[in-house]
Amino acid sequence: MAIQPMPKQSLHLETVDYLAQTTSKIQQLPEPLIAEVNDFIDFMFIRQDHKRWQQWNHFYENLNLSESDFSDYLANLETYEERLARGEIQW
Repeated sequence: MAIQPMPKQSLHLETVDYLAQTTSKIQQLPEPLIAEVNDFIDFMFIRQDHKRWQQWNHFYENLNLSESDFSDYLANLETYEERLARGEIQW
């Protein structure tokens, strides 16, 4: 996934300190963890883009639904029916 770089901005001294500390910490990590940090940074960029964030949420919800088994379905259905009966939601 190609991530667009953030536009260059003038950085405050405190931000420069955080960048230096963060870079130093990342450099000390073993390679597999560096890959995880990179994935997390990609995730943070996605959260900043409203349209991409909505797509990610939709994908995640569908993934959870497709991985659930019948017992999850039954429990969710019962909860849904109870909420309907209490008037919390409408059909």
